[in-house]
Amino acid sequence: MLFCDLLIPAVMIGFGGVWKKKPPKEINGFYGYRTAMAMKNRDTWTFAHKYCGKIWYICGWILLVVTIPAMLPVMKADEDTVGSVGTVLCLLQIIPLILSIVLTELALRKNFDKNGRRRRRF
Repeated sequence: MLFCDLLIPAVMIGFGGVWKKKPPKEINGFYGYRTAMAMKNRDTWTFAHKYCGKIWYICGWILLVVTIPAMLPVMKADEDTVGSVGTVLCLLQIIPLILSIVLTELALRKNFDKNGRRRRRF
């Protein structure tokens, strides 16, 4: 169960680290941060990946630091206890994933118009 609970933080750290430095080169429907706004053009695509990558990288490390100490005390407990704690942790880990989408979409809308053109800063 510890392995399962470490998957989300590991994926967030791995993809976050890659995306914040080297977003996917091509806009595609298979890999990456794929929302309608992010896929408008190359500029929105790159911005979304770098922004979301930073969030995922930071949140992934925080989740990792929280998950390990939360699971260690119950590792020798009965299956039901381990399963319950593991399930709660997984559900809590989904919150930063959803929040990262909300924050990235807000940042996209702040920096780009509805057609994907960068907003001018005065």
